[in-house]
Amino acid sequence: MSHKFKLNQRVQMVRIGFSDSRASSGETFEIVRLMPEDRTGEACYRIRSGMAERAVRESEIAPTR
Repeated sequence: MSHKFKLNQRVQMVRIGFSDSRASSGETFEIVRLMPEDRTGEACYRIRSGMAERAVRESEIAPTR
């Protein structure tokens, strides 16, 4: 599987767990690294907003509107 999003692209989270208070629904993130696929074959990314950085799967993010 190839990566759908590109480096430095702006994205938003589409799924936020109840325990994740760091990401608000309207927060914008920037893709800072394209990571290898996970065990299921889904592309992964490192995203950043301000000083916080996290790893996400491709299904957890969407392009900003």
